[in-house]
Amino acid sequence: MTVNKPVSLRHSRSGSKTFWLTTMMLPATIWLLLIRYLPMFGIMMSFLDYKLPTRKVPFPLNLLESPWVGLKNFQFLFTSESLTMIRNTIGYNALWIVLGLLISVSFAIMMSELTRKFLAKTYQTMMFFPYFLSWVVVSYFLFAFLDPTNGMIVRAQRAAGVNVIDWYNSPGYWPYILTICSMWKNTGYSTVLYLSAITGIDRSQYEAAAVDGATKWQQMIHITLPHLKPMIIILLIMNIGKIFNADFGLFWSVPMNSAPLFPVTQVVDTYVYRAYTSTGNVGMSTAAGFLQNLVGFICIMIANGVVRRLDADSSLF
Repeated sequence: MTVNKPVSLRHSRSGSKTFWLTTMMLPATIWLLLIRYLPMFGIMMSFLDYKLPTRKVPFPLNLLESPWVGLKNFQFLFTSESLTMIRNTIGYNALWIVLGLLISVSFAIMMSELTRKFLAKTYQTMMFFPYFLSWVVVSYFLFAFLDPTNGMIVRAQRAAGVNVIDWYNSPGYWPYILTICSMWKNTGYSTVLYLSAITGIDRSQYEAAAVDGATKWQQMIHITLPHLKPMIIILLIMNIGKIFNADFGLFWSVPMNSAPLFPVTQVVDTYVYRAYTSTGNVGMSTAAGFLQNLVGFICIMIANGVVRRLDADSSLF
């Protein structure tokens, strides 16, 4: 004979479980509120002539005392000079989104076919290691090759009797150099994500396909890529949301802030930083950040809307 537990006892246990689960989420919730949501009040500086206080004035009071200037802080982002940095920012990001997707998926599929675990782990570590390096460290690695006086490539050019290239004064080469640096540093991270998705695929599907005579190429087309599609779409949507944001460390440190390279290395983030250091206008830099986030939000909504129309199950929401 089964004895049902009292309803009040079941509810008390359920409430206790909910309480402890909520307590576990509390640190992350507090961090999210303090780091992500509370600073959003600073968006007001985008529309104010905000000056750093010369005396001990609370930030909210100084914010309320700053005069309203409307959209004046956004004007410097739409001058003739800024068109170059907007072109560079969107152009580089669009190229790197496509290349990063193709290279990362290709490497993940190739590494999944390795039968020796030692080699697979070694390659994963070697590819993932650059992701943890600072762009400052990478810039000095690159400088060891491109140094106009003692760089390895410069020495090789002299030894071969060919014209020595002044790399840090030749803008034409830097779109390729920056692309190589970005792919070298970031591809490993995406590759590991895709590889983890591949390892979760039921191996019996590949065995059944092999029994039916499917080649490795056919298995990749009909089994691997369909399973990777949800992750590819989600990462693609998130990357599209960052298309108006540039990696400041890459564009600032790697070219060594060389002025002749500005036509190909000037992006939104470096342009705003130089504008802030020369003018000290906090409102302008805040306006740039607000515009970047607004454009990113719009791009995410558009990309997610397109995906939802084509395949509702793969969309974010």
